[in-house]
Amino acid sequence: MLDAPGRVDLSQIVKAYDVRGLVGSQLTVDAARALGGAFATLVAGEAKVVVVAHDMRDSSPELSAAFADGATAAGLDVVMAGLGSTDLLYFASGVLELPGAMFTASHNPARYNGIKMCLAGAVPLSLDSGLAQIRDGAQAVLDGAPAPEADVPGTVSERNLLGDYAAYLRSLVDLSGIRPLRVVVDAGNGMAGYTVPAVFDGLPLQVDELYFELDGSFPNHEANPLEPANLVDLQAEVRRTGADIGLAFDGDADRCFVIDERGEAVSPSAITALVASRELAKAPGATILYNLITSRAVPELVTALGGNPVRTRVGHSFIKAEMARTGAVFGGEHSAHYYFEDFFRADTGMLAALHVLAALGGQQGPLSGLVAEYARYAASGEINSEVADVPGRVAAVREWAAAHDADVDDMDGVTVSLPDGNWFNVRASNTEPLLRLNVEAADAAQMAQLRDEILALIRS
Repeated sequence: MLDAPGRVDLSQIVKAYDVRGLVGSQLTVDAARALGGAFATLVAGEAKVVVVAHDMRDSSPELSAAFADGATAAGLDVVMAGLGSTDLLYFASGVLELPGAMFTASHNPARYNGIKMCLAGAVPLSLDSGLAQIRDGAQAVLDGAPAPEADVPGTVSERNLLGDYAAYLRSLVDLSGIRPLRVVVDAGNGMAGYTVPAVFDGLPLQVDELYFELDGSFPNHEANPLEPANLVDLQAEVRRTGADIGLAFDGDADRCFVIDERGEAVSPSAITALVASRELAKAPGATILYNLITSRAVPELVTALGGNPVRTRVGHSFIKAEMARTGAVFGGEHSAHYYFEDFFRADTGMLAALHVLAALGGQQGPLSGLVAEYARYAASGEINSEVADVPGRVAAVREWAAAHDADVDDMDGVTVSLPDGNWFNVRASNTEPLLRLNVEAADAAQMAQLRDEILALIRS
């Protein structure tokens, strides 16, 4: 059993868009059961069935089963999809038109688990659109209120959707005519070790597998490719084998990072621009979304290709809502989340990977040359600083901007655009006393100078 004594406080683990907490103390079997009942109560008006999947963490089967218990007790039927990536759950929710729940803590360490919930059609849930109601309903049950109980409980069935998921993705991108490619894939002992073989089966790819064994203890490295240290093994293997490309997935395989033939990391902004160019070739004049820490090369390229670039806040719920509002065909984030209208407006690293493979295999040059036009500027990447007085440091950044005759945008944190075209964004974390800095400039020297100056200001 995963339960531990003591009151579970769901306000500590129900975040803005999902549930994430320590197994056994914050996220228990009883909590999962209560959340299942509350989720069923929320969606009962629109659906009588929900779909549930889980990742490879040791706690995931028991927690997802408890969630299903809560949902069936409340009267809903549950389709248990078993092992899956987060984008496989989004596929299931989209193609079956069912609300869904995915048990995963993504790239978090092994002692964590969580739940990503969505409405039918992979429509995201946030605190503003139902997650707070689920939290409060479940908390009431944990504190002694009766759990939701239907006169006739629901049933549980099992359905393996891996083959359907793989076929759907391959129907969206044609790789049948590409030149043969050698690909190194680092699954990080996460769910890509389960999904990549199914999706890549039959394609003209020679795949070298790194850490495909499903292991929620992450024995080789954390399943978080955003950290450069977790890319080192993949980079070395690409160089050793002479591969054309390397792909790294996070724990729940909804994000994909790309390594070129030299073993160098390709900026997610460059991948956003590359995929945007392919989507605009299919849908001339379409809207492309990019978040505000993405390289300015993205809107420049989209505009040059006749598309309509629209800037958004950071975060999947904002991007998915903006996709629905604008009818955008594609959206990219600098964190390597990629969103597709033809994938239920959901994020899928696997579909982005297929687009990159199609683009690379459709011409004869190396990946580094292919993406060179999309990597026009020097970027710092996201730098986190622990700050005691977050409002005070943000105010200092505003004063600095005013003294440098810079434009200030308050869409998400503070974005400062300088007269020379260089810019930076400072955003506060929602959950920690951190400020996050992203800097972009015309070249590496200018970027480093601006980065160091603003870091000194933030950390003073």
